[in-house]
Amino acid sequence: MKHGFVKVAAITPKIKVADPKYNAQEICEQLEEAYTAGAKIIVFPELCITGYTCGDLFLQQILLDEALEALRRVAKATEGKDALVMVGLPVAKDGRLYNVAAVLQGGSILGMVPKTNIPTYAEFYEGRHFTEGNGALDAFYLDGEAIDFSSNLLFKCAEMPELVVGCEICEDLWVANPPATAHALMGATLIANLSASNETVGKEEYRRMLVQSSSARLLCVYMYASAGEGESTQDVVFGGHNLIAENGTILAESKHFQGETIYADVDLQRMLMERRRMGTFGKEPDDTYLVIPFSLQIEETKLERQFWHMPFVPANEATKRKRCEEILSIQAYGLKKRYEHTGLQTAVIGVSGGLDSTLALLVTVRTFDMLGLDHKGIIAVTMPCFGTTDRTYDNACLLADTLGATLREIDIKEAVTVHFRDIGQDADDHDVTYENGQARERTQILMDIANQLNGLVIGTGDMSELALGWATYNGDHMSMYGVNAGVPKTLVRHLVRYYADTCEDGQLQKVLLDVLDTPVSPELLPPVNGVISQKTEDLVGPYELHDFFLYYMLRCGFPPAKVYRVARRAFDGMYSGEEILKWLKKFYWRFFAQQFKRSCLPDGPKVGSVALSPRGDLRMPSDACARIWLDELEQL
Repeated sequence: MKHGFVKVAAITPKIKVADPKYNAQEICEQLEEAYTAGAKIIVFPELCITGYTCGDLFLQQILLDEALEALRRVAKATEGKDALVMVGLPVAKDGRLYNVAAVLQGGSILGMVPKTNIPTYAEFYEGRHFTEGNGALDAFYLDGEAIDFSSNLLFKCAEMPELVVGCEICEDLWVANPPATAHALMGATLIANLSASNETVGKEEYRRMLVQSSSARLLCVYMYASAGEGESTQDVVFGGHNLIAENGTILAESKHFQGETIYADVDLQRMLMERRRMGTFGKEPDDTYLVIPFSLQIEETKLERQFWHMPFVPANEATKRKRCEEILSIQAYGLKKRYEHTGLQTAVIGVSGGLDSTLALLVTVRTFDMLGLDHKGIIAVTMPCFGTTDRTYDNACLLADTLGATLREIDIKEAVTVHFRDIGQDADDHDVTYENGQARERTQILMDIANQLNGLVIGTGDMSELALGWATYNGDHMSMYGVNAGVPKTLVRHLVRYYADTCEDGQLQKVLLDVLDTPVSPELLPPVNGVISQKTEDLVGPYELHDFFLYYMLRCGFPPAKVYRVARRAFDGMYSGEEILKWLKKFYWRFFAQQFKRSCLPDGPKVGSVALSPRGDLRMPSDACARIWLDELEQL
């Protein structure tokens, strides 16, 4: 449960219809397995103690009595167990019958939540037997003990306040105004649905969509446990379709007709962060709720959850290709609007033969095609200096030529040498001034050419460089429109690869593939034997790590220790814990220290859910202190 992670389980026991004693035994055996697996929240299906398909047998007092006796047995099985358990059964109260979720822990029945929406259509005929539950706070008496009875019950963990559980039952999910909406607005971060949803063609996909979208809309964990084997009778068949979703993502799903128990490590801290981030969430309903406390031992959940090591890049190939096309369109349409607004017809881009300037050039070509402008209006400027290698120089020239842009070569060695002499910089001293002097000279040239030709300087820097401040202030940091500002480095590579795979131009594909194979480098230091000597990732760390850190820090709001924990899992076998910690410290230090560069960023299109624009997503002071973030890492 450390860092907000909680292991949960959705279970479909193999039952016998109208045999509560047998069903209780099955439920208790399944509970033991879930306890052993470390589950802290355990959900069983609707009416699982009796079976959902009992029909008019629900009117038999003997069945109702046996159901309560079975509930006592299941409740006793939770004694001394560190979990919150939900089971379904029929309960007779005040001359009416209710379809109830009983919430159990530590040998006790903490509460009973009656089903709010009773279906009486198609194959469902619950209205013949059951009464709708409501939000009125009431009590059900069992063995002289009063048990809270209401649709408006929430169960809150005393030791882990972010864990607040609300219940709804089957049809409650399918209606226009599900009870879960009010539960979530009143603080529930986990919704448990005890269901008996039968199978018809296409229903599995629709059910999955409902659960997935509910978890996204309510910014919660949604657990769905459905009836399965043993429940089927007469005209209905049940498949035991269990689902666990978190904020729009399916974390676990059972195989159809397998009666499979599913587990997931859900992240409740992230749900609260999402709610805080979304200012429109949390307008409370007027209903009266009762919050019932329960206790769990705080311990570190053994994570089995997988974390994709490139969160900005879809793992699925088809999804990745679709995403790449969408991103290129966003970039191009953003730049298109700037050209339509200004009425200009010339673009100036510094091309280095590296990934970022290649992507910027490709986006600009796409934009010019949208506008019906001649590619000759794209001025691709290569500016060789002390660190330029033949490989990158040749690729820059080939790209411009293949794409039909106008190539200009301006050797800046002499200008930079004069500048060094003017400021008293020793050209043999390869310090930061030596490097930045070249970057600023290039930017000055691009800006002045744009003035000459009445054009715009298209920025090439990407979001990962902005996060780390890996840009020369008023050098490559500056442009008139930064098309790559919303694209992380790991995604830049895949965008260029996608372009290479789909361009249907053999010469262009060849040069793009060689760009992809070239080490990332600013090329500001002299090469060694004609080979790049300055590799960015040797200096600031691997971009795949930094992009991972950036995503989980900004998008998910993880504290440093939690970022480190999930990074170790994501990069297991790729980087050691010591390497991850080293670069994580570097990331936080640079991210805070370099905010002043992001505070004056040029315009650029937002591409994904993480963005660094000071006018949009990141309103961060330039002089914020990183101490508490770094201190937490020192304690690891």
